[in-house]
Amino acid sequence: MAKFIPVRTEQHKNLKVSERRGLEHIAEQHLVSTTAKEYSQLALNYPLFFIKENDIFRSVALLGLQAGENLFYKDETMDVTTLPQSIALSPFALGLDPEKENTLTVCIDIDSKYVGEDKDLPLFDDKGTETDVFKSVQDSLGKLYESEVMTEKYIKELAKHDLLQEFELLVNLSTGENKRLVGLYNINEAKLNALTEEQVIDFHKRGLFIPIHSMMVAKGQIHRLVKYRNEKSDVKVTGVKLQPREDG
Repeated sequence: MAKFIPVRTEQHKNLKVSERRGLEHIAEQHLVSTTAKEYSQLALNYPLFFIKENDIFRSVALLGLQAGENLFYKDETMDVTTLPQSIALSPFALGLDPEKENTLTVCIDIDSKYVGEDKDLPLFDDKGTETDVFKSVQDSLGKLYESEVMTEKYIKELAKHDLLQEFELLVNLSTGENKRLVGLYNINEAKLNALTEEQVIDFHKRGLFIPIHSMMVAKGQIHRLVKYRNEKSDVKVTGVKLQPREDG
């Protein structure tokens, strides 16, 4: 299990990270966090949805057809053209600074096998100054945070216009078993088409249609998941259907 701690100059002056790092920590994750800013690129690989946790919507990419399944994972990496920024930055993450109230700081998974004093890339030089590697991580995490804030606002805008709709993914297997994945939210196309001309112009000016259309197109990547599942498993997927939940 990951153990994230704040990076401190004095405590971690000799700490380094491996230049090449695997993604074993998401080998059994069927969902990873995403931001709206990434949608146009991520839609080339992943189905994109929202999930609801404690009445709060979160933006995610779907990696598998059931919990605990990452169909993109292969040989410690992901068989994709682009990675969601949230996992590309591993073993780093933003976390609250215990010494400064309500302040975010760079944290590192100190238990990661890619972190240690015997690795390749130092976080600080001999004088205790931040290296370009660490500065780049800080910059990337800062941009990720800004994207997450923007995504929260984007989701609130969708909810405000009642554009979120719950879907269910029905999966038929060669064994005769049928599985159902629920709690996936996407764009309500009927409500989107019913926007007034004034609302359409407003959405267009604010660039909201770019992530909306990317998310809608990305639903087709479910067939990529089916292909990967059938390549990896003796139990084949014989049919898959994404449909609005009747009670959703």
